[in-house]
Amino acid sequence: MGNPSTTLGLIAGAGSLPREIASAARERGYRVVAVALRGCCDPALRDVTDEFHWLELGELNALFGVFREAHVKDAVMAGKVSKQQLVRDAPGVAGSELKLDERAARELDALADRSDDSILGAVADLLAAEGILLRPQGELVPELLPGAGPLGRHVPTTAQWRDIEFGFGIAKALGGLDIGQSVVAKHRAVLAVEAIEGTDAAIQRGADLGGAGVCVVKVAKPRQDPRFDLPAIGPETVAVMQRGGAAVLAFEAHATLALQRAKLIADADAAGIALMGVSADTLRDATSEAGSQ
Repeated sequence: MGNPSTTLGLIAGAGSLPREIASAARERGYRVVAVALRGCCDPALRDVTDEFHWLELGELNALFGVFREAHVKDAVMAGKVSKQQLVRDAPGVAGSELKLDERAARELDALADRSDDSILGAVADLLAAEGILLRPQGELVPELLPGAGPLGRHVPTTAQWRDIEFGFGIAKALGGLDIGQSVVAKHRAVLAVEAIEGTDAAIQRGADLGGAGVCVVKVAKPRQDPRFDLPAIGPETVAVMQRGGAAVLAFEAHATLALQRAKLIADADAAGIALMGVSADTLRDATSEAGSQ
Protein backbone atom coordinates (compact mmCIF):
# COMPACT_ATOMS: atom_id res chain seq x y z
CA MET A 1 0.00 0.00 0.00
CA GLY A 2 1.14 3.55 -0.66
CA ASN A 3 1.94 6.10 1.99
CA PRO A 4 -0.85 8.73 1.95
CA SER A 5 1.69 11.56 1.97
CA THR A 6 3.70 10.26 -0.99
CA THR A 7 1.13 8.61 -3.27
CA LEU A 8 -0.17 10.53 -6.27
CA GLY A 9 -3.23 9.43 -8.20
CA LEU A 10 -3.06 10.17 -11.92
CA ILE A 11 -6.19 10.24 -14.09
CA ALA A 12 -4.66 9.90 -17.55
CA GLY A 13 -6.04 10.74 -20.97
CA ALA A 14 -4.31 11.11 -24.33
CA GLY A 15 -1.05 12.84 -25.18
CA SER A 16 2.35 13.14 -23.54
CA LEU A 17 1.32 15.17 -20.47
CA PRO A 18 0.43 12.15 -18.27
CA ARG A 19 3.87 10.66 -18.86
CA GLU A 20 5.65 13.96 -18.18
CA ILE A 21 3.74 14.45 -14.93
CA ALA A 22 4.26 10.84 -13.82
CA SER A 23 8.02 11.06 -14.48
CA ALA A 24 8.31 14.37 -12.61
CA ALA A 25 6.31 13.05 -9.67
CA ARG A 26 8.48 9.96 -9.30
CA GLU A 27 11.62 12.11 -9.44
CA ARG A 28 10.18 14.02 -6.49
CA GLY A 29 9.61 10.82 -4.53
CA TYR A 30 5.95 10.17 -5.22
CA ARG A 31 4.50 6.73 -5.77
CA VAL A 32 2.30 7.14 -8.86
CA VAL A 33 -0.97 5.23 -9.20
CA ALA A 34 -2.36 5.75 -12.69
CA VAL A 35 -5.91 5.24 -13.87
CA ALA A 36 -5.64 5.16 -17.67
CA LEU A 37 -8.75 5.92 -19.71
CA ARG A 38 -9.19 3.14 -22.22
CA GLY A 39 -9.09 4.30 -25.82
CA CYS A 40 -7.30 7.53 -24.85
CA CYS A 41 -4.17 6.86 -22.85
CA ASP A 42 -0.84 5.68 -24.25
CA PRO A 43 -0.09 2.21 -22.81
CA ALA A 44 3.57 3.29 -22.43
CA LEU A 45 2.50 5.30 -19.38
CA ARG A 46 2.71 2.00 -17.51
CA ASP A 47 6.52 2.22 -17.74
CA VAL A 48 6.72 5.34 -15.54
CA THR A 49 4.10 4.46 -12.90
CA ASP A 50 4.03 2.23 -9.84
CA GLU A 51 0.46 1.01 -10.37
CA PHE A 52 -1.42 1.07 -13.66
CA HIS A 53 -5.13 0.40 -14.15
CA TRP A 54 -7.23 0.56 -17.32
CA LEU A 55 -10.75 1.96 -16.82
CA GLU A 56 -13.52 3.13 -19.09
CA LEU A 57 -14.27 6.85 -19.16
CA GLY A 58 -17.48 6.49 -17.16
CA GLU A 59 -16.36 4.07 -14.42
CA LEU A 60 -16.40 6.47 -11.48
CA ASN A 61 -16.95 3.88 -8.77
CA ALA A 62 -14.02 1.81 -10.05
CA LEU A 63 -11.83 4.93 -10.16
CA PHE A 64 -12.59 5.77 -6.55
CA GLY A 65 -12.07 2.13 -5.59
CA VAL A 66 -8.56 2.11 -7.07
CA PHE A 67 -7.61 5.33 -5.33
CA ARG A 68 -9.12 4.23 -2.03
CA GLU A 69 -7.20 0.93 -2.10
CA ALA A 70 -3.94 2.78 -2.85
CA HIS A 71 -4.53 5.40 -0.12
CA VAL A 72 -4.49 8.23 -2.67
CA LYS A 73 -5.07 11.64 -1.09
CA ASP A 74 -3.67 13.81 -3.89
CA ALA A 75 -4.50 13.45 -7.58
CA VAL A 76 -3.84 15.10 -10.93
CA MET A 77 -5.88 15.00 -14.14
CA ALA A 78 -3.73 15.03 -17.26
CA GLY A 79 -4.21 14.40 -20.96
CA LYS A 80 -6.91 15.01 -23.49
CA VAL A 81 -10.29 13.31 -23.45
CA SER A 82 -12.56 13.78 -26.44
CA LYS A 83 -15.67 15.55 -25.23
CA GLN A 84 -17.37 14.55 -28.47
CA GLN A 85 -17.87 11.13 -26.91
CA LEU A 86 -20.05 12.65 -24.19
CA VAL A 87 -22.29 14.15 -26.87
CA ARG A 88 -22.22 11.63 -29.70
CA ASP A 89 -22.21 8.60 -27.39
CA ALA A 90 -24.45 9.94 -24.65
CA PRO A 91 -26.53 7.37 -22.75
CA GLY A 92 -29.71 6.59 -24.61
CA VAL A 93 -28.29 7.46 -28.02
CA ALA A 94 -28.63 4.59 -30.49
CA GLY A 95 -25.30 2.82 -31.01
CA SER A 96 -23.66 4.54 -28.04
CA GLU A 97 -20.40 2.94 -26.91
CA LEU A 98 -20.00 5.12 -23.82
CA LYS A 99 -20.06 2.98 -20.68
CA LEU A 100 -21.22 4.94 -17.65
CA ASP A 101 -21.70 3.31 -14.29
CA GLU A 102 -24.76 4.31 -12.28
CA ARG A 103 -22.94 7.07 -10.40
CA ALA A 104 -21.42 8.62 -13.54
CA ALA A 105 -24.75 8.55 -15.38
CA ARG A 106 -26.48 10.23 -12.45
CA GLU A 107 -23.83 12.95 -12.13
CA LEU A 108 -23.73 13.65 -15.87
CA ASP A 109 -27.50 13.88 -16.07
CA ALA A 110 -27.55 16.35 -13.15
CA LEU A 111 -25.25 18.86 -14.87
CA ALA A 112 -26.75 22.09 -16.11
CA ASP A 113 -24.65 21.72 -19.28
CA ARG A 114 -21.76 19.65 -20.64
CA SER A 115 -19.15 22.37 -20.84
CA ASP A 116 -15.59 21.48 -19.85
CA ASP A 117 -15.85 23.47 -16.61
CA SER A 118 -19.09 21.77 -15.61
CA ILE A 119 -17.90 18.22 -16.30
CA LEU A 120 -14.41 18.56 -14.85
CA GLY A 121 -15.61 20.63 -11.92
CA ALA A 122 -18.08 17.88 -11.03
CA VAL A 123 -15.28 15.28 -11.09
CA ALA A 124 -13.16 17.50 -8.82
CA ASP A 125 -16.06 17.82 -6.38
CA LEU A 126 -16.58 14.04 -6.35
CA LEU A 127 -12.88 13.49 -5.66
CA ALA A 128 -13.06 16.00 -2.79
CA ALA A 129 -16.04 14.10 -1.36
CA GLU A 130 -13.80 11.01 -1.33
CA GLY A 131 -11.11 12.93 0.58
CA ILE A 132 -8.89 13.36 -2.50
CA LEU A 133 -7.42 16.77 -3.34
CA LEU A 134 -7.16 17.51 -7.06
CA ARG A 135 -3.92 19.42 -7.59
CA PRO A 136 -2.99 21.94 -10.35
CA GLN A 137 -1.74 20.35 -13.57
CA GLY A 138 1.42 22.43 -13.70
CA GLU A 139 2.40 22.07 -10.05
CA LEU A 140 4.81 19.17 -10.61
CA VAL A 141 6.02 20.39 -14.01
CA PRO A 142 6.47 24.20 -13.77
CA GLU A 143 9.12 23.93 -16.48
CA LEU A 144 6.31 23.14 -18.94
CA LEU A 145 4.77 26.62 -18.45
CA PRO A 146 7.03 29.00 -20.42
CA GLY A 147 7.00 32.75 -19.87
CA ALA A 148 6.74 35.62 -22.33
CA GLY A 149 9.00 35.76 -25.34
CA PRO A 150 10.05 33.53 -28.23
CA LEU A 151 10.66 29.83 -27.66
CA GLY A 152 12.61 29.33 -30.84
CA ARG A 153 14.51 31.26 -33.52
CA HIS A 154 11.57 32.89 -35.28
CA VAL A 155 9.57 35.95 -34.19
CA PRO A 156 6.36 37.51 -35.56
CA THR A 157 6.40 40.31 -38.11
CA THR A 158 4.72 43.65 -37.41
CA ALA A 159 1.58 42.54 -39.24
CA GLN A 160 1.54 39.26 -37.33
CA TRP A 161 1.81 41.09 -34.01
CA ARG A 162 -1.39 42.93 -34.95
CA ASP A 163 -3.08 39.60 -35.69
CA ILE A 164 -1.90 38.24 -32.33
CA GLU A 165 -3.29 41.23 -30.45
CA PHE A 166 -6.54 40.98 -32.37
CA GLY A 167 -6.86 37.23 -31.77
CA PHE A 168 -5.88 37.39 -28.10
CA GLY A 169 -8.94 39.38 -27.05
CA ILE A 170 -11.29 37.22 -29.09
CA ALA A 171 -9.78 34.02 -27.72
CA LYS A 172 -10.22 35.36 -24.16
CA ALA A 173 -13.89 36.10 -24.88
CA LEU A 174 -14.31 32.62 -26.35
CA GLY A 175 -12.70 31.08 -23.27
CA GLY A 176 -14.95 33.13 -21.01
CA LEU A 177 -17.91 31.35 -22.60
CA ASP A 178 -16.17 27.97 -22.09
CA ILE A 179 -16.40 27.19 -25.81
CA GLY A 180 -12.71 26.91 -26.71
CA GLN A 181 -9.32 28.53 -26.20
CA SER A 182 -7.92 29.07 -29.69
CA VAL A 183 -8.48 31.47 -32.59
CA VAL A 184 -7.00 31.43 -36.09
CA ALA A 185 -6.63 34.90 -37.65
CA LYS A 186 -5.11 36.69 -40.63
CA HIS A 187 -5.17 40.39 -41.52
CA ARG A 188 -7.20 40.94 -38.32
CA ALA A 189 -10.03 38.70 -39.51
CA VAL A 190 -11.18 35.58 -37.65
CA LEU A 191 -10.88 32.48 -39.81
CA ALA A 192 -11.71 29.81 -37.23
CA VAL A 193 -12.50 29.45 -33.57
CA GLU A 194 -12.01 26.32 -31.51
CA ALA A 195 -15.05 24.46 -30.22
CA ILE A 196 -15.66 20.80 -29.39
CA GLU A 197 -13.51 19.58 -32.31
CA GLY A 198 -10.28 20.75 -30.61
CA THR A 199 -7.35 22.98 -31.51
CA ASP A 200 -5.85 20.91 -34.33
CA ALA A 201 -9.08 20.75 -36.33
CA ALA A 202 -9.65 24.50 -35.82
CA ILE A 203 -6.13 25.25 -37.07
CA GLN A 204 -6.64 23.12 -40.15
CA ARG A 205 -9.97 24.77 -40.91
CA GLY A 206 -8.49 28.25 -40.48
CA ALA A 207 -5.51 27.45 -42.69
CA ASP A 208 -7.77 26.01 -45.37
CA LEU A 209 -9.75 29.25 -45.39
CA GLY A 210 -6.91 31.75 -44.98
CA GLY A 211 -4.04 30.10 -46.77
CA ALA A 212 -0.40 30.42 -45.81
CA GLY A 213 0.62 32.88 -43.11
CA VAL A 214 -2.28 32.50 -40.66
CA CYS A 215 -1.68 33.14 -36.95
CA VAL A 216 -2.89 30.83 -34.19
CA VAL A 217 -3.58 32.34 -30.76
CA LYS A 218 -4.15 30.05 -27.77
CA VAL A 219 -5.02 31.38 -24.30
CA ALA A 220 -6.20 30.31 -20.88
CA LYS A 221 -9.77 31.02 -19.89
CA PRO A 222 -10.32 34.26 -17.95
CA ARG A 223 -11.31 32.15 -14.94
CA GLN A 224 -8.99 29.24 -15.71
CA ASP A 225 -9.04 26.47 -13.13
CA PRO A 226 -5.38 25.36 -12.87
CA ARG A 227 -6.45 21.84 -11.92
CA PHE A 228 -7.65 20.91 -15.39
CA ASP A 229 -8.03 21.90 -19.02
CA LEU A 230 -4.94 24.11 -19.19
CA PRO A 231 -4.20 25.07 -22.80
CA ALA A 232 -1.41 22.95 -24.26
CA ILE A 233 0.80 23.00 -27.32
CA GLY A 234 3.16 20.34 -28.61
CA PRO A 235 4.80 18.85 -31.70
CA GLU A 236 1.42 17.71 -33.01
CA THR A 237 0.24 21.33 -33.00
CA VAL A 238 3.27 22.37 -35.04
CA ALA A 239 2.74 19.49 -37.48
CA VAL A 240 -0.84 20.62 -38.19
CA MET A 241 0.33 24.22 -38.60
CA GLN A 242 3.10 23.19 -40.99
CA ARG A 243 0.67 21.24 -43.18
CA GLY A 244 -1.56 24.31 -43.42
CA GLY A 245 1.21 26.86 -43.88
CA ALA A 246 0.48 28.65 -40.58
CA ALA A 247 3.18 31.13 -39.56
CA VAL A 248 2.74 31.94 -35.84
CA LEU A 249 1.65 30.14 -32.70
CA ALA A 250 1.10 32.67 -29.92
CA PHE A 251 0.28 31.19 -26.52
CA GLU A 252 -0.49 32.74 -23.16
CA ALA A 253 2.69 32.98 -21.07
CA HIS A 254 2.83 31.13 -17.71
CA ALA A 255 -0.55 29.56 -18.46
CA THR A 256 0.09 27.18 -21.38
CA LEU A 257 1.70 23.75 -21.20
CA ALA A 258 4.51 23.30 -23.74
CA LEU A 259 4.67 19.52 -24.16
CA GLN A 260 7.80 17.70 -25.38
CA ARG A 261 9.40 21.12 -25.26
CA ALA A 262 12.69 20.34 -27.00
CA LYS A 263 10.99 18.64 -29.94
CA LEU A 264 8.30 21.35 -30.06
CA ILE A 265 10.94 24.06 -30.48
CA ALA A 266 13.08 22.08 -32.92
CA ASP A 267 10.08 21.28 -35.13
CA ALA A 268 8.87 24.89 -35.11
CA ASP A 269 12.34 26.19 -35.98
CA ALA A 270 12.62 23.73 -38.85
CA ALA A 271 9.19 24.71 -40.15
CA GLY A 272 9.82 28.46 -39.88
CA ILE A 273 7.02 28.86 -37.34
CA ALA A 274 7.27 31.54 -34.63
CA LEU A 275 6.42 30.28 -31.13
CA MET A 276 5.70 33.28 -28.94
CA GLY A 277 4.63 33.47 -25.30
CA VAL A 278 2.45 36.52 -24.72
CA SER A 279 0.43 38.17 -21.97
CA ALA A 280 -1.92 41.14 -22.06
CA ASP A 281 0.88 43.41 -20.78
CA THR A 282 3.67 42.17 -23.04
CA LEU A 283 1.29 42.18 -26.00
CA ARG A 284 0.50 45.86 -25.49
CA ASP A 285 4.20 46.68 -25.34
CA ALA A 286 5.01 44.64 -28.44
CA THR A 287 2.20 46.07 -30.56
CA SER A 288 3.02 49.63 -29.45
CA GLU A 289 6.63 49.11 -30.48
CA ALA A 290 5.57 47.54 -33.77
CA GLY A 291 3.21 50.42 -34.47
CA SER A 292 5.97 52.99 -33.96
CA GLN A 293 8.20 51.37 -36.56
